[in-house]
Amino acid sequence: MESVLNILHIVMVIINVFRTNGTFCSLQGEPVYPLLSKDGDIIIGVIFPFHKTWEITEVSYMVKPSPLKCVSLDFRAMQYSQSVIFAIEEINNSSSLLPGVSLGYKIYDTCSSATMGVKMALAVVNGNENSTLDEPCTKPAQPQAIIGETYTTVSKPIAKTVGPFNIPVISHDSTCECLSDKRIYPTFLRTVPSDYYLSRALADMVKQFGWTWVGAIRRDDDYGNSGMAAFIEAAEQLGICFEYSFSYIRTYSQEKVLRMIQQIKSSTSRVIVSFLSYWDWEILLDVFYEHNITGYQWVGTAAWIADSTVARTDKHKILQGAIGLAYPKKTVTGLKDFILDIQPLKSAGRAIFTEFWETLFHCKYSVQNNSKDTTVCTGQEKLSEMDNEFTDMAMMPVFNNAYKAVYSIAHTLHNLLGCTQTCPTKKQPDPLTFLEHLKRVRFKTKEGEEVYFDKNGDPPSKYDVINLQTIENHHEFVKVGYYDSSFPAHNRLAVKMASVVWAQNTSQMPVSVCSESCSPGTRKAVQKGKPICCFDCIPCAEGEISNMTDAVKCEQCYEDYWSNQHRNECVKKEIEFLSYEETMGILLSAVSIIGAFMTIIIAIIFFRYKNTPIVKANNSELSFLLLFSLALCFLCSLTFIGQPSEWSCVLRHTAFGITFVLCISCVLGKTIVVLMAFRATLPGSNVMKWFGPPQQRLSVLAFTLIQVLICVLWLTTSPPFPFKNLKHYKEKIILECQLGSAVGFWAVLGYIGFLALLCFILAFLARKLPDKFNEAKFITFSMLIFCAVWITFIPAYVSSPGKFTVAVEIFAILASSFGLLFCIFFPKCYIIIMKPEKNTKKLIMNKVPDK
Repeated sequence: MESVLNILHIVMVIINVFRTNGTFCSLQGEPVYPLLSKDGDIIIGVIFPFHKTWEITEVSYMVKPSPLKCVSLDFRAMQYSQSVIFAIEEINNSSSLLPGVSLGYKIYDTCSSATMGVKMALAVVNGNENSTLDEPCTKPAQPQAIIGETYTTVSKPIAKTVGPFNIPVISHDSTCECLSDKRIYPTFLRTVPSDYYLSRALADMVKQFGWTWVGAIRRDDDYGNSGMAAFIEAAEQLGICFEYSFSYIRTYSQEKVLRMIQQIKSSTSRVIVSFLSYWDWEILLDVFYEHNITGYQWVGTAAWIADSTVARTDKHKILQGAIGLAYPKKTVTGLKDFILDIQPLKSAGRAIFTEFWETLFHCKYSVQNNSKDTTVCTGQEKLSEMDNEFTDMAMMPVFNNAYKAVYSIAHTLHNLLGCTQTCPTKKQPDPLTFLEHLKRVRFKTKEGEEVYFDKNGDPPSKYDVINLQTIENHHEFVKVGYYDSSFPAHNRLAVKMASVVWAQNTSQMPVSVCSESCSPGTRKAVQKGKPICCFDCIPCAEGEISNMTDAVKCEQCYEDYWSNQHRNECVKKEIEFLSYEETMGILLSAVSIIGAFMTIIIAIIFFRYKNTPIVKANNSELSFLLLFSLALCFLCSLTFIGQPSEWSCVLRHTAFGITFVLCISCVLGKTIVVLMAFRATLPGSNVMKWFGPPQQRLSVLAFTLIQVLICVLWLTTSPPFPFKNLKHYKEKIILECQLGSAVGFWAVLGYIGFLALLCFILAFLARKLPDKFNEAKFITFSMLIFCAVWITFIPAYVSSPGKFTVAVEIFAILASSFGLLFCIFFPKCYIIIMKPEKNTKKLIMNKVPDK
């Protein structure tokens, strides 16, 4: 096709050169005549598909092919022609637009054929279809512009053919987005919106209705293929998937159509988007009814959704509830009456008028063989009695497009010719100059509609949302919304959902999805080998949420948050620490206070009976110091309860370490005193003078200062600090005191353990001394309990989670403190309170006899 067009371009250039030189013309081939024409100062070429198809004949290369014979008259082209003629007559009769300049027209038939379309375009450009041989080429070589064609498939080659001559081609109904490419079609303009916005508007509408699983049928030509490709691209960006996508045209074989029918019947989608023309429905509606393809929700384009021919053809209500986009309804004053007045057609072209009359009234002017089945035309038939495609004005928006095309040419000429009260010249402008001014023309029609072209030669895109409703057993086109591309993206489409009637005449919007929506708390997981609209709903993992429907992925909660039970919201993690409000904290606090209170009671008893032998015999000074340190041990456990803070973390470990060392130092001092006292009873022993009260105090102070030094080093290098433990429990935050330096912590514990072990060994050695009341035995038992508690504490401390770690440490402090208190002081209190008769120096000093 490209090579043929290139050859035609060369031929036309040569013809133009001859015309310029004033040579004679020699007509080659068959002459091409317009179906409708009228002379004028400036001619407008018009190309319409007056016939839907042509007769298929066998072509032999032995003889010259006969001219194409067009059949099946299309009333739409007659209406378009009337619209063009009406606009031209209105302009010629106007005193304000092109005064003194008359417009003429030449209207040609393409038979809906791309080849015929190119041939007619060349005939329009040539302008000498009536020339006889050797007649001077004196007539205008070119029309000012060409209006047409209706179909994209024909408009494309026409625009390519006349493009090199800078002749504008203005289409009233070719919507393919491809024609907006000015690199390929530099002279093409149109008064109908491009499918670029139509496709996106349809995609937005389908998405708004929640249909993500749809089927698609398109006309197998440039309009259908290009429009559907643009729609699929826009729809897939919105997450819409296609279960199938078929092409169709009237010439398809029955086998191919049946395969399409089977696919539709076996599909699960309930919505079908169609880029078809009203011609296609004439066959498809019967086929669908025959195979029971009913109950589907159809989504249509402007090519058929508001076409009354389709509504009349749909006798079985296959398209009931269909919804789609149509051109906004526009009324041109006087146009309807002019279209129905067929006299202009009769005067402009006799041959086509005869065919039109016969087709319109189903009669024949000449009946052969006295056929009784054919009605004879009388010429007196009344159009007012007819109700058919020609008398139907449902396509008035498209008629208006043809009307505006003529006016855009007229306004451009008016500006170029410098017309005011009159036009100073009738000379046809240069094609290139005219084209450039036409692209920039801007005017308002008499109805107030603004007409202009954008940089791609397209008008503004506005559509009505049309719903095909059945009212009193007849299809009615009901406007239920609009789409305007000049609005912001989120406001372009508006649909009154309550006004829509859906397929099968229901008010319930159909559902067409491959998989049901995933609720919040789950995410979509695409099924293997299927489109993204087919998915499983997977619950979000712990710590992740999705708070929207059909979430693609789950979002991780922040560190301090955790997913709730339904996985649709991040909630604050539960904060865990040993508090005073919970049962465990209350019990431990109570035990700690009771221990301190008991220690104070014992101290009071010892103070009350400080002059008794049993108190004096057991080193009362160290006993009071030991009781003081035990009270501090009980009270220091309270620092482990409550929310950790910087001061509490520092205090709890240092207070615990120092008070326990003070306590063990006192016990160690008492143990050494027992050993020294025994040595002092031996003849000639002078050992007690080396470990008298001053030395005892000094030893306790020295042992304690060593622990104080360890704690100071720990606090200055890496002290304990409050810490949020997020790893132990994923759903909880454990507030704990981080040790800072683990070496410092274990050094504190190790030193306590070393003193306890030393005390235990010394007490164990003195356990069988022959005193009546040997305190070393009780110290041995207390140290045994102390060591057992803390040896058990280490693995329990390491393995306990969260607040139980603190509870274990408190339990170890309390258990060891109670062990010291009970083993060392309870026996003495028992003697003091319960057996005062034994609290005498004689009994205390009396030695136990050897066994």
